[in-house]
Amino acid sequence: MDYNQLAVNLLDAKSLISSLGAIGLIAIIFAETGLLVGFFFPGDSLLIIAGVAASSAASSVLGEGHRLPIATLLIGAPIAAIAGAQLGHQIGVKVGPKMFDKPESKIFKREYVQKAEEYFNRFGPGKAVVLARFMPIVRTFLNPVAGTLEMPARTFFLWNVVGGVLWTESMLLIGYFFGDALAPVIDKYLIPAVLLIVLLSISPMLVEVLRERRKKKNAGPEAENADADAVQAGGGRHRRG
Repeated sequence: MDYNQLAVNLLDAKSLISSLGAIGLIAIIFAETGLLVGFFFPGDSLLIIAGVAASSAASSVLGEGHRLPIATLLIGAPIAAIAGAQLGHQIGVKVGPKMFDKPESKIFKREYVQKAEEYFNRFGPGKAVVLARFMPIVRTFLNPVAGTLEMPARTFFLWNVVGGVLWTESMLLIGYFFGDALAPVIDKYLIPAVLLIVLLSISPMLVEVLRERRKKKNAGPEAENADADAVQAGGGRHRRG
């Protein structure tokens, strides 16, 4: 393995799959969802290209000898995604308050916890955890934030399993079943396709946000002040699921 080339191509899904194979891909899914430093990995495109690499179009995309076993991916990817998110939740439970209370931190800001709490309260913990899976970067940081907000472990685990399975399996199967169609245009149209999938996935949340904003606008500034007071009164915790 050329480690210098790998270091340069960490953001290139095709290079990662060609270099690391199925086990490496599963490890990356775990890192992206569980290790806070893994937020930059291209999770969505990685899973779709992995699905293509497991299809009959594998050789035309990655070259000969790089076809991945679809059964390994369908079993390993959701397990890694679920385990990674559980680790992120535990990190939030154990060190979240200290991690997010550092005013000098450029990444782990307290405002993330406050915004996440509003997000939990508005959409409910189940929808929040599931939809976050389809949102790059958010799926990395929401897990420790959920732990920091004291989201019950049992509730988080339930929706973590649902979200982890839906995210990994849907992305893999899109690549697998549409591999032949995607192969000729994958370099040009993969990113727009992923963005479209993400947009469709979070469209219910966007509709809800617009609806809430319209309600606040019609209700006037008193409603906005009441919402802000409610979040502050919550003490930065979400104890109920």
